[in-house]
Amino acid sequence: MLQTHRIEPQDYRDAMSQFAGAVHVVTTDGPAGRRGATVIAACSVSDNPPTILVCLNRENAANDAFRDNGVFALNTLAAGHEGLATGFSGVTGLGQDARFELGAWETLATGAPVLADAMVVFDCRLVDSKDLATHRVLFGKVTGLRHGDRLRPLLYYDRGYRIL
Repeated sequence: MLQTHRIEPQDYRDAMSQFAGAVHVVTTDGPAGRRGATVIAACSVSDNPPTILVCLNRENAANDAFRDNGVFALNTLAAGHEGLATGFSGVTGLGQDARFELGAWETLATGAPVLADAMVVFDCRLVDSKDLATHRVLFGKVTGLRHGDRLRPLLYYDRGYRIL
């Protein structure tokens, strides 16, 4: 039934759980420190110049590191990365150092950590950010790319990980 009255946050989250999305770990490193978080809300903005966006919960002050460092990498996860996705999601309570121990990390152009066995990595310089409601939208110009093996993507749907 279509609701036309005030949408409650839980109702909205329930509806959004029906969106299937690729699972990524977004990472940063620099003067504000190393940080990583699991995200679903990421997409292409433009191919000229190559630009992506990532949405992060701005109510978590630790996510300010992405803005303050001015760089980030979007690491697209594949089948077999469920543990990494869960670890970086924060639900396990792992600290940042323990999260990064879950994978093998390298760097490309910006110095942000990139997952060695990611499906694809977008290494970005922050060009803009916008705060809206509970989230900060990061816009990154892609300065480095790396394609991994053609693996089966890890998706998040109906509050659980799925393999396509």
